[in-house]
Amino acid sequence: MEHGEPQAGAPIDPAIIAAFKTVATAVISDNLQRLPGATNLRPFYAGSPMAGVALTVNTAPGDNLFIHRALDLVKPGDVIVVNGGGGETRALVGEIIAAIARQRGAAGIIVDGAVRDSNVLMNSDFPVFARAVNHRGPYKNGPGAINVPVSIGGMIVAPGDVVVADADGVVAFAPAIASELLEAVRGQEQREAEIMASIRAGRYRGAYAE
Repeated sequence: MEHGEPQAGAPIDPAIIAAFKTVATAVISDNLQRLPGATNLRPFYAGSPMAGVALTVNTAPGDNLFIHRALDLVKPGDVIVVNGGGGETRALVGEIIAAIARQRGAAGIIVDGAVRDSNVLMNSDFPVFARAVNHRGPYKNGPGAINVPVSIGGMIVAPGDVVVADADGVVAFAPAIASELLEAVRGQEQREAEIMASIRAGRYRGAYAE
């Protein structure tokens, strides 16, 4: 299978995506009942938090043929989200793929698998998240699929979902709830700011915040 259904629905307001770049994934998770979120994926870059729209890829562990094919479909603001089966024995993404994705306007890459060229990636501000590092390169045989629901770190991501990632982790959600979620997140940020102010003033007597 080469391609799934194209991303559906009206494009999400870029201002909402930009706003989520300023929001901690922990706070987003809190307002999604602390349920969604990928585990054991960490950043391999030196930049700011990432937010964008999911361009999803399913690929066999250790094989990146369909990642290369997805690069031809990248639109500005897309996050390439790859289910590599959690494989750590071969790298699926390295310096070249990251450079191509960046040049084509991608907001970042998330790989449930391994990367290489980690020193280059770690000194770049282009967002790359992955499970591990391995110098061994990938096969390019397939199979795979593009724009289908994928599982990364135990979280399901659908094509077109909003994806936000920072030093704490990766979370994704449907664009239909983005505006409501952002409002809830801003409310929590305000409450937490008030808690921090009360702590600094020696007045905090509340219940557990986290």
